[in-house]
This record gives sequence, C-alpha cells and structure tokens, in this order.
Amino acid sequence: MLNTLSILPDPPEPPGPVGLIAGGGRLPILVARGLRRMGYEVHGVGLSRQYDPSLPDLCASFREVGLFRLGQWARVLKRRRVRHAIMVGKVDKARIMHDPMRVVRNIPDLTTIRGAIRLRHDRRSYAVLGMIAETLERAGVSLMDSTVPIRDQLAHAGVMTKTKPTAQQQADIEFVWPLLCELLRLDIGQAVAVRDRDTISVEAVEGTDAMIERTGGLCRARGWTLCKGSRVGHDRRSDVPTVGIQTIRKMHEHGGGCLAIAADDVIMIDKDEMIREADRLGIAIVGVPMAAG
Repeated sequence: MLNTLSILPDPPEPPGPVGLIAGGGRLPILVARGLRRMGYEVHGVGLSRQYDPSLPDLCASFREVGLFRLGQWARVLKRRRVRHAIMVGKVDKARIMHDPMRVVRNIPDLTTIRGAIRLRHDRRSYAVLGMIAETLERAGVSLMDSTVPIRDQLAHAGVMTKTKPTAQQQADIEFVWPLLCELLRLDIGQAVAVRDRDTISVEAVEGTDAMIERTGGLCRARGWTLCKGSRVGHDRRSDVPTVGIQTIRKMHEHGGGCLAIAADDVIMIDKDEMIREADRLGIAIVGVPMAAG
C-alpha cells in the first residue's frame, strides 16, 4: 500500500525555485504565469509531445522528458536545485499513438517500472498520482498543491454569470447534488447531467466533453444541467477537476443550459473569458459549496 504523503499548502518561503511538470493544455501556462507573479523561479519539465510550445518561454529553464521516465523527471529537477514542484496538464493519448517514435520515446525507465509493479492491483488515477508523488519524494522533490498559483481560477460560490439559472435548473441542482456527492465519495464519476429531476448521464472514463456529447444524444430537450465536483479528500497535487470555454461551447452545442460546479474545488480555465462566453451563449454558471451535498 502507498504511504500517505503530506501536501504542502503553500510554496516554500522565501521564494525559491519551483518545478513545473507539464502535460498539455492551458493549465500549465496559467500555473507558470501564476508562479512568476508570486516571484518564483520556474523550471519546466515538459512531457514529450504534450506541452504547449509557448511554455518554455515562461520558464527559467526547460527540458523535455519521456512520459514514462520518472527517474529522468527527478534528475532534471534536482540539477536545478528544485525541491518543490507542481504537476498539471493533460496527456493526449492520440498524440502518443500517432508519434512514429512512440516506442523509443515511451520506453519506461527502471524507476517507473518499479512504481508500476506496485500499482498492479490498483491503477486508478489517484493511486497512480500517489505512486508518482512518493517516487519524486524519495528523490527529494515534493509535489505541491497545484491550485496554489491559480486561486483566482477556482470556482466560487454563487451565480457567476449574468445569466441566471431557471427555477427548474435550480431545482435540478438541489435534487442531484446529494447524488453527485455520493458518486464522488464512491469514486464513480465527477459529473452528472440532469433535467426535470431525471438523471440523464454520469461521467465515466470518457471525460466531460464526451459525456456532454452523449447527454445531448440522450436528451433532445434543451436546457439540461451539468453538475461537476471533485472526489472527497481529492489530492490537489494533480488531476484537479477542470472546466473551460470548450466545456461551455460543448454544452451549448448539445443542449446544456446550466453548469453547476463545486466551489473552491473545480478549476475554471481562463475563468473571466469562460464566464463571458457562457453569457454570450445563454448558459448559467453556478458555484455550489460541497457542504450543500
């Protein structure tokens, strides 16, 4: 069994170097900018063929590393005297499969192999994260709470858009939120779609965007509500639930009318722009305290 590791609530003081282990998407960019605003020297470690090409310019140093080479990650960070790091960003499996050099780039090192052996009975995301965190910890690099530099990007309680939820949408949120909290407790899924107090779909391994598409196919009536939160005791060192402009556009395309998300527990990528886009498309965004469940 993996040991429970303490999560650093804040970056080291006074400001020292912080590592950024980056996958794809906008989130690593926002984290890098947030760390720089806070006065930290950022040393980037970009997962091969995943990270945004603009990320290296935001880092004091940057090195591309293999996806399955945890030992390499640790060595690169230690050379820069990094003792604390943040790990964020997604892994696009399609990029891996279409890489002609994927066999060479993705050969795991011995450090990763040892960790994978320990995961043979539990490969859920939080177990994988625990293995990565413990492996880096042994090498002298502690993973931090990934939301520290982007507190302004977290959902807050209350209606965030000028567009207000309808009475029916508000009733649907109140109806389904306790159910969502139970699903999160059981680690079944992070989101539920509902309309007129009928549960339409639950997010599975396909992710939120694919779930939205599936919901649109199941519910022809427009105006359904998407509720999303994070697992109880969620480890903020990585894989914090996120929504963004693409979420809003997908909902509009497939008939969604209201997005309810857990306040202080869900990241809103490019939050201000996301709220403006929701208002433009007539979609309400509501932050719900998890205690409401």
